[in-house]
Amino acid sequence: MNNAQEIAAGIIAGDFKSLARGISWLENEVAGYQQLLHITPTHKCAVTGITGPPGAGKSTLVDALIANWVGAGKKVGVLCVDPSSPFNLGALLGDRIRMSDWYNHPNVYIRSLASRGALGGLHTHILEITQLMSLAGFDEIIVETVGVGQSEIEIAGLADTTVVVVVPEAGDEVQTMKSGIMEIAHIFVVNKSDRPDADQFVHHLKQMMAPSFSNTSYQIPIIKTIAAQKSGIDELAEAIAAHQQQLHDPARKNWLLTQKALRLIQQKRMQDVDATKLLATISAESQNPQFNIFEFVQAY
Repeated sequence: MNNAQEIAAGIIAGDFKSLARGISWLENEVAGYQQLLHITPTHKCAVTGITGPPGAGKSTLVDALIANWVGAGKKVGVLCVDPSSPFNLGALLGDRIRMSDWYNHPNVYIRSLASRGALGGLHTHILEITQLMSLAGFDEIIVETVGVGQSEIEIAGLADTTVVVVVPEAGDEVQTMKSGIMEIAHIFVVNKSDRPDADQFVHHLKQMMAPSFSNTSYQIPIIKTIAAQKSGIDELAEAIAAHQQQLHDPARKNWLLTQKALRLIQQKRMQDVDATKLLATISAESQNPQFNIFEFVQAY
């Protein structure tokens, strides 16, 4: 399997090995990888983004969602983006052990990706990888991000439904990042809701979101879960399905598509910039006491 046509044919046929090879091509920008992206998916596949601060239980929640959807006879694809080392770009967490029950399941495909320094909590080629996943005939695709707090526009532009996961004791943290969250969340999940003050936290969250409801007919649901016990997962799956069946604002969708296009254009124009060569050049130039990074970039 050495060409894009063979890989694409295997992916469309549902072969997970072909899908794994295709994703590796995209990650490493193997010559000809663009051909994999010129095939328009014929199967509508819903993409659900799961984001939230570290420790909120995102991976456990994803595991529970997989169980729910597989139990309903669905085929599920999962992309888990881990934070990566800023030096070697390898994954730091790799905590996919929470989903170990599904690695050999015929209706589940899980791929762990390192963010490779991407600032939005995703992966440099996440748009392309998700497009490739949609060729494989999945009923549901889950994208789990590194976490919030940087640039959430990536997950908002990628996912049909964005689920923000928080925990009851995260009051101050939610207050800090609420401006970004209010823009991207379609569903809030208060996980680990068996902890003290969960009900009070939900009440405060509703109060924080109240102003955003005045300009829209869609009311963001807040769902309490205990992912480790599979509690609240049925309600979450129902909320995701309900959101994806609604008619959404075309202006917002077009704006998000514009953000995708801008990012892809930026990637295309950056193709000739090699990080290794750039490092070597900067290492040499920075020996000069008069080195100025802004002048360097202007002249590069």
